[in-house]
Amino acid sequence: MGQPAEKQRRATYADLEAVPANKVAELVRGTLHVFPRPAPRHANAEGALQGELFGPFQRGRGGPGGWWILPEPELRFPDPEAPGEVEALVPDLAGWRRERMPELPETAYFSLAPDWICEVLSASTEDVDRDEKMPVYAREGVRHAWLVDPIARTLEAHVLDADRRWGPAFVHRDAARVRVEPFDAIELDLSVLWAK
Repeated sequence: MGQPAEKQRRATYADLEAVPANKVAELVRGTLHVFPRPAPRHANAEGALQGELFGPFQRGRGGPGGWWILPEPELRFPDPEAPGEVEALVPDLAGWRRERMPELPETAYFSLAPDWICEVLSASTEDVDRDEKMPVYAREGVRHAWLVDPIARTLEAHVLDADRRWGPAFVHRDAARVRVEPFDAIELDLSVLWAK
C-alpha cells in the first residue's frame, strides 16, 4: 500500500532572507524562487531601458517627469492564501507615478503596487515571470507590464483592463521606434536594448 504524499511546506519570508546575497530570490504563492544574477544581455537590456526612461520620466529632461523609475525593487504584498504571510516579488524595473507615491518609502521594500513593471525575460525566469508573477501584478492592480526578451529582441506591452485581466499583448520587435504606454510621451528606439 502506498504512502500518502507529503504536503509541501509553504515557504515564508524567513526562507527568502536565508538566500545568499549573490542570488535573486522571490516568494510567490508560498513558493521560493531562487535565480542566479542576470546574464550580460539581460543586464544590458535592463540598464539601457532604465537609462532611456530615467531622464524624461524621473528627471523631466526631454519628457514630462512625474515618475519614480527604479531597478529591482522588492515589492511586498499580502499573500491571499496565507493570512499574515507576504509575497515578495522583484521586477527588473518598476515605476510609480509621483501623484500616487510622492516620496520614496523609508523601508527596504514597497507595499504600494507600481503603476508599471518590466520583466526582462531569460530562459531561467520566463515561466515564473509569465505564469507566476504576471497574475500577482494583475491582482495588485499594476496597470502596465512590459516583458522584454533580449534574445528574441522583443518588447511585449500589456495593459490591465477594468476586470484586472491583462489585455492582448502589443509586441514590438528588433530596431523598431515605438511609443508604448505609459511612456508614450517619448519615442523609444528598441535597438538600444539589444547588445551589439
